[in-house]
Amino acid sequence: MSETTTAAPATRATAPWWTGALSGLLAAVAGVALGSGVATLLGVPTPIESVGNRVIDLVPRPLKEFAIEQFGTNDKPVLIGSVAATLLVAAAVAGWLGLRRPRLALGITALLGLAAVVTAALDRTSTANVVVTVIPSLVTLAVSLLLLVRLLKALELSRKVGDETPAGFDRRAFLQAVLIASAAMAIGGGVTRFLGSSAAKDSRADVMLPQPATPAPAVPAGAQADVKGISPYITPNRDFYRIDTALRVPQVPADTFNLRIHGMVENELNLSFEDLLKERLVESRITLTCVSNEVGGPYVGNAAWLGVPVAELLARAGVKDGADAVKTTSADDMTIGTPLEALTDTERGALIAVGMNGEPLPLEHGFPVRMVVPGLYGYVSATKWLVDIEVTKFSDFKAYWTTRGYDAEAPIKLSSRIDVPKAFEALPRDNVRIGGVAWAQSVGIERVEVKIDDGDWQDVDLAAQDNVNTWRQWSWTWEDATEGTHQVTVRATDADGTTQTSDRVPIAPDGSTGWHNVRFRVE
Repeated sequence: MSETTTAAPATRATAPWWTGALSGLLAAVAGVALGSGVATLLGVPTPIESVGNRVIDLVPRPLKEFAIEQFGTNDKPVLIGSVAATLLVAAAVAGWLGLRRPRLALGITALLGLAAVVTAALDRTSTANVVVTVIPSLVTLAVSLLLLVRLLKALELSRKVGDETPAGFDRRAFLQAVLIASAAMAIGGGVTRFLGSSAAKDSRADVMLPQPATPAPAVPAGAQADVKGISPYITPNRDFYRIDTALRVPQVPADTFNLRIHGMVENELNLSFEDLLKERLVESRITLTCVSNEVGGPYVGNAAWLGVPVAELLARAGVKDGADAVKTTSADDMTIGTPLEALTDTERGALIAVGMNGEPLPLEHGFPVRMVVPGLYGYVSATKWLVDIEVTKFSDFKAYWTTRGYDAEAPIKLSSRIDVPKAFEALPRDNVRIGGVAWAQSVGIERVEVKIDDGDWQDVDLAAQDNVNTWRQWSWTWEDATEGTHQVTVRATDADGTTQTSDRVPIAPDGSTGWHNVRFRVE
């Protein structure tokens, strides 16, 4: 009896897992790169930025505070990196699953892309209309799907049952898909890098600020304490702290800028950038502080600001009875609420600023126009990229930060900081020089004291006072220093006789308090 051999049906084998993960990564990165290039050309947020912006708006306040505390001014790169890393992991997993279940991989990729489209549509930071804003995310979605289909198709293997040697996958097709993905990444990256110069940047380069009608008085001799390592009295623009929610700096060219002043006023005003430059410009040195500044923190800086007094513009608009607040809006739709009396108080000197330390506002600090209000934390006063001023009532609106648990009115608290020595710094016994800054805006600093360990409070030398809206530097020499590890503590007293409290409170809801101390060594 003869036997008949029947050929076994063909079955599908899979390529190594890493080829699928690599395919998912290549498809995602190429899609994001091309989408980012398109975003650069259109002047809108990239898909990654749109997702990041949505994360910023949705995460609870404690998480925001944690991010600022842990990462400081690097919180934005960390967020962008986290979003990108999450995308890459998801893309790699999708590609790996795609070796056995291609439809599932494409479904995951489509969901990721659609999430980017939705976040772009909801991105309040974009200055373009919704249709334009979502185009980069649609490009990312389409490119990622098409490339993933092509890469997974090239990885299909087939073999016969009993055959120990699987047929090789289509290396040529896979290599072609890799080259297409690489080209997409190169094109997108090149556009983003080399065509990323903005109209706002070019516009700023063309701005020539006029001389102020009221220049700031010369900085008093002796305002800078003679201690190595202490903060510069005037903070350079490049070193000025930046705390805001903008992952992508809003692009507002000066020639298209318009500031609208409306609401509870008799006369609505619309002012171009040129209009503002023709107003009576005032130069003032003002210290700004962020509410996120912990005790001894770095989020405080002093600069010379050039701008138009807000009180004069509001007087021209004619504020109606009953108003008690001003809602300001930035180009990226950030809203800030400010007590009206702080802006109409001519003694306080709030400004619609166009210049900072003798030059047009840097892009990161609000070019072309921002608001600067002495004595109030930035979240209720320092609107960057300002485009809208509405006179209103606190009862009629909620600003961005007040919806997140911060107080509507936030006067800056009496504070002091030790700049020298740094934590755990070693100082020679014969030259223990200690110094720092203190501020009590609208009142002024009258006295600063330090103590070593649990010793008595000692008066320090105060540098010359500029004005009540700027910080004041101080210094002290420990004449009879002893070797070993010590702790120095500082406290300030303002011109009204109020001494800084030792009670430690967190930054929310209206700013931190407490004495700053530093441990150091004497050798």
